Amino acid sequence: MDTFTGSLRLRSDSMSSSASQGSRSKVLLRQRLAQLLTCIEDLSSDDEASEEVSRSLDEAFQLCGSYIPTDAFRMHMVTWNVATAEPPEDITSLLQLDVQPPTDLYVIGLQEVSSSPVRFISDLLVEDSWSHVFMDTLAPRGFIKVTSVRMQGLLLLVFAKQVHLPYIRDIQTTYTRTGIFGYWGNKGGVSVRFSFYGHMVCFLNCHLAAHMNYALQRVDEFEYILETQDFDISESPNVLDHKVVFWFGDLNFRIADHGLHFLRSSINSGRLNLLWSKDQLLMMKKKEAFLQEFEEGPLNFKPTYKFARNSDTYDTSGKKRKPAWTDRILWRIKPKDLPSEDDEKASTCTDDGQDEYPIMVTQDKYTSDMSYGVSDHKPVIATFSLELRKCFDTPMVHISPVGVWSADQDAVLTYTVQEDFMSSTWDWIGLYKVGFKSASDYETFVWVRENELPETNEVIQISVDKDEIPLLGGQYVLGYYSTNMQSILGLSSNFQILESKRAVMEGLVPEGINGINK
Repeated sequence: MDTFTGSLRLRSDSMSSSASQGSRSKVLLRQRLAQLLTCIEDLSSDDEASEEVSRSLDEAFQLCGSYIPTDAFRMHMVTWNVATAEPPEDITSLLQLDVQPPTDLYVIGLQEVSSSPVRFISDLLVEDSWSHVFMDTLAPRGFIKVTSVRMQGLLLLVFAKQVHLPYIRDIQTTYTRTGIFGYWGNKGGVSVRFSFYGHMVCFLNCHLAAHMNYALQRVDEFEYILETQDFDISESPNVLDHKVVFWFGDLNFRIADHGLHFLRSSINSGRLNLLWSKDQLLMMKKKEAFLQEFEEGPLNFKPTYKFARNSDTYDTSGKKRKPAWTDRILWRIKPKDLPSEDDEKASTCTDDGQDEYPIMVTQDKYTSDMSYGVSDHKPVIATFSLELRKCFDTPMVHISPVGVWSADQDAVLTYTVQEDFMSSTWDWIGLYKVGFKSASDYETFVWVRENELPETNEVIQISVDKDEIPLLGGQYVLGYYSTNMQSILGLSSNFQILESKRAVMEGLVPEGINGINK
């Protein structure tokens, strides 16, 4: 049930410390446009009126240019405590695959993924079953796993459309244990951070302390996670240094004071607003200044915990746990720093104090999916529009195949470093079949030039041994992977590899393919 439809979309932006500043900019823009219309109505042939029109136009366009970002991206987020269950066969509803406009990024945070000792060790060797089902579902639709991080039962996955991969850079992950005095990872937080078209974003998936009486401990744990997690990135070494932070997971905040009968009556009658004032997270936000920086959409969906499995019925066991919105998705735009009088350092802001590369976050949907019953939690879904001005739109590396490729002869590729970065002789170029699942899902790879690092704009040619090229034909793509940046910095256009003569001789393909006979 999605009761969010029709509600006002929540929007925040990086141009100020609060959304109200953005609203003032829009009001100012409307005022300038109103002045322009007045000038046009009074327009005469005299120079003074023409100058006034020109001045109003300049101011209006300046406001438009500085306030309205130029590109919009759609992000789909999921948080779900899966309670050690195996994934359902069909996750189409969970991912809303056919929604329009199409999704650019998927971020999935899971808690309580099965992590028994034997299972956890096997998952270290091969992908866990949940990662598999997401990759198998998203790869055919052109989504590649950007990265993942796991700490026992906590799992965070990030997927992106292939076209975005060269612009997702400086990927790093980390984790913090908070279970059993910080020594056990059944509770805590896992994070992924990266630069998305030059904008620093961080995703933090948490599983905090359980039970009604531990609201303050949950806040302390979150604060501890924020203080202890760090990254090897000078511009954003800590979580809160990022321009946008998404905080989500099984945060375990409960609904205080109300009795079980009142809770269920309010839920069944659709009067969810009667419960908001006693939601522990909303209550703690009023007390804790750092929590007030995080925004959240209205809780217009039923509490997502605790359900009898494979049903829409709340807990009927002997414990009869009270329903609660334990599973949440929040976000934070980095507050704008107030410049000091003696601050002479270079700034990325324009002269009027606005961010030269703003980012606006708009929550389009915040709901749960009641159709899934494998866990005692229901998954929570949020979709966002990220409107931003790209800091760059050229890949760091240009790469392309040369001539005809088949396993009948050695192949050639060229690559060119278009922008200086910390390259390494451990970088490699992978050959991927179109529809690949992750950077490691290559058919084969070759190391970049080993004897010396490339010069900018130098065209470098590398040979690929024919024995490494797939016998069967198909659509493929080349990708340059940076070990230092942990990301693919350049992709070729899709190209065709022809079936080889050996494939025909071995009966792998019919005769006559590509004009080849035995």
